[in-house]
Amino acid sequence: MRILFYNWRDLAHPAAGGAEVWTEMVARHLVSKGHEVTLFCASVKDRLHREVVEGVTIVRRGGRLSVYREGRKFFAESGDKFDLVLDEINTRPFLTPRFVGATPVVAIAHQVAREVWFHEAHLPMAVMGRYFFEPRWLREYRDVPTLTLCPSSAASLRAYGLRNVHAIIPGGDPIAPPQVEKETVPTVVFLGRLVSSKRPDHAIEALTLLQRKHPEARLWIIGDGPMHDALKRKSPPHVEFYGRLPHDERNELLARAHVLVATSVREGWGLNVSEAAEVGTPAIGYNVCGLVDSVAMSGGHVVEESPAALAEALRAFFDHELTLTPRVPTQTWQEVGDAVDDIIRRVHAAAP
Repeated sequence: MRILFYNWRDLAHPAAGGAEVWTEMVARHLVSKGHEVTLFCASVKDRLHREVVEGVTIVRRGGRLSVYREGRKFFAESGDKFDLVLDEINTRPFLTPRFVGATPVVAIAHQVAREVWFHEAHLPMAVMGRYFFEPRWLREYRDVPTLTLCPSSAASLRAYGLRNVHAIIPGGDPIAPPQVEKETVPTVVFLGRLVSSKRPDHAIEALTLLQRKHPEARLWIIGDGPMHDALKRKSPPHVEFYGRLPHDERNELLARAHVLVATSVREGWGLNVSEAAEVGTPAIGYNVCGLVDSVAMSGGHVVEESPAALAEALRAFFDHELTLTPRVPTQTWQEVGDAVDDIIRRVHAAAP
């Protein structure tokens, strides 16, 4: 089958995240199953506009906003070359049901934005996005088979009126955890982009409260983003900023830390939780969409959305009143790829 993925980014993009990991791991697996796979995404500085990576043809055009217009143009030029479209929804969708004609579409919605609008957009756009644009956009996918990452994300999509939603738990391949010891002082780690919707400031505030009982406690922040400089200026002692790290260095820090904190407004899943569990580090996270599944399934603990509740859970953990046993909550990427392959084959077979 000739498959066209639409996603606003690929893994070469400097802002790539969990959605891009999912996209390219599944795309590569579909190639291994005999499909021809093309990924359309935004341009990346110093990368080719067209290249083949791990068997996947990557076509890059447009920027953060123009990628959607360029995606429509690309299908007008090359749409007859594809048997099925996989349309990824990352807040603003490509709206492929409007322009692909009879070509069957399967949507992939890693999460809905909802509350995120109020963290990543200014008023009045945040209100327009939350209550007008997102419901209107998702209405186009009401009867489109839609994949998402966990039961809570599926429930959010159904609340918007989508009728054909399938939850497929994300993938993760077994890794050999770094052979390192845990730190000798209480060490908390935050892993994620430093943006308002991830609420890294909550992790810092929770550490400040924890230090009343454990003054030696420290926080490692792995990741970068527009909040970096402001957070660093205001941080108390024992907060260290590492920026974006290569996988091996990141995994070593995750393994040395005692616990990860996950403070997002919402997630599609929470890949950082899985990555910490893979190296033997449990998570304490907020009781929000996505994290309520990934944290619980990884042997972690969820709390209400406040630095005070987070700090209290951390205190209980370091005082041995809260026992957490990390376990890898994901299935293999092969299992994820097989599940996606099964769905797209059924959708294609049922198409007129």
